[in-house]
Amino acid sequence: MYDIIVVGGGPAGMTAALYALRNGKSALVIEKAGFGGQITNSPKVENFPGSLSISGNELADSMFSQIMEQGADIEIETVSEIKSEGAMKVVCTEEGSRFECKAVILATGVKHRLLGLEGETDLIGEGISFCAVCDGDFYKNQTVCVAGGGNSALQEAILLSDKCAKVIMLQDLPHFTGEERLQKVLFARENVQAFTGVKIEKLLAQGGELSGVEIVKTATGTRESIACDGLFVAIGLIPENEPFKALAALNDYGYFDADESCTTKTPGIFVAGDCRSKKIRQVTTAAADGTIAALAACDYINAM
Repeated sequence: MYDIIVVGGGPAGMTAALYALRNGKSALVIEKAGFGGQITNSPKVENFPGSLSISGNELADSMFSQIMEQGADIEIETVSEIKSEGAMKVVCTEEGSRFECKAVILATGVKHRLLGLEGETDLIGEGISFCAVCDGDFYKNQTVCVAGGGNSALQEAILLSDKCAKVIMLQDLPHFTGEERLQKVLFARENVQAFTGVKIEKLLAQGGELSGVEIVKTATGTRESIACDGLFVAIGLIPENEPFKALAALNDYGYFDADESCTTKTPGIFVAGDCRSKKIRQVTTAAADGTIAALAACDYINAM
């Protein structure tokens, strides 16, 4: 039996494992895909304390090496169910494994909703980005497009308009759905151009990097190619928390309904990172959640 099982190997999950191990607890990290989570999509990370510039993959590798050095166990499997059996928790996977522990930290993260276009995943980090705070500086004095029309898209565009020569908004609906206040701020800027009622139908690339997009006006079928250096996709995030809703309540958007304490309605079940209901989702806030959740889990075990 492990002291703590961490579900998810992103920055939140690996930080949680690190703090658990350094507090003398045994820890297993179960990750279904690759360690690092969303940060691996960033070609450069320049807002993580202690590193002037580091790639997302390098940062993830460094975190992974650190927890391995501390003695973490690793399993590459997909967690399908968690059972709370009194003081013991049982973590079950799609592959048929069953792991027992005293506490669980859910750091399941989120995935970005994609446009679903050919070649899209290949261009992530090669012109396609999801975070203006993370990657906006790489497009200083260049032209970028922003796909989306809600609050997130508008906020991304406002940040980008401070750095980029031109920001082109591409909204598939007839109007923008974000707050009127944000729209007034954004569209008052001279370097912002907006298209509504258009759908991105094709990604254009040269030398393995994004060079533009092809859009079609849904009302007329008219097509147009737009040259750009970057495309920020801001059409929503998808949390994957549904399998665990019996143990940790979800809000209306599918995120774990937990505050900064990272606790849930079930004793011994904690949550951390982007999967949690929160305003700011950055690698630093994910790591902070991992710290808080791990220390809370350690306190829970110590009190047993």
